[in-house]
Amino acid sequence: MAAADLLPGPPPSLADCRLEAGRKGNERAVLGAVSRARVAAGGPEMAKFFSQDQINEYKECFSLYDKQQRGKIKATDLLMVMRCLGASPTPGEVQRHLQTHGIDRNGELDFSTFLTMMHAQIKQEDPKKEILLAMLMADKEKKGYIMASELRSKLTKLGEKLTHKEVDDLFREAGIEPNGKVKYDEFIHKITIPVQDY
Repeated sequence: MAAADLLPGPPPSLADCRLEAGRKGNERAVLGAVSRARVAAGGPEMAKFFSQDQINEYKECFSLYDKQQRGKIKATDLLMVMRCLGASPTPGEVQRHLQTHGIDRNGELDFSTFLTMMHAQIKQEDPKKEILLAMLMADKEKKGYIMASELRSKLTKLGEKLTHKEVDDLFREAGIEPNGKVKYDEFIHKITIPVQDY
């Protein structure tokens, strides 16, 4: 089973996490999440890897799953918390993170440990590298490009399937002609440029 098949649709947003945590009886966490976000931000070593805004966002989501407000979440909630924050770990990857820190499936983890796990997960989820590997597997002759029609076929049939309209939009944004060639480096650069936040 592919990782994309584990959750239907796009990854949940922080708002979805708030709703999910609320359904699980953690309404007080929502009210206090912002104030607690400034407390126990994970220590100075994580400041090297995450901005204060990221740490605050991570702490808010983490707090939503901290049912007893002890600064810990259940290991069983780790997958959902990571996905709420935009990471895409598989259950196996989550299990490896827990094993690395000596935490079993019935255990708990604190925020500092969670930040360390998030950093490791984000580091391994380099989208440019993932896209390049997928394109290299499609390019059997190692030409440095694949035909747009072949890319369209893969995007609509494999993994998290895109609709033809989504592929059309992607091609338009990346400046790809429907019958043209898609060079890896140019395509990856165009689709992984961060969206401007105004």
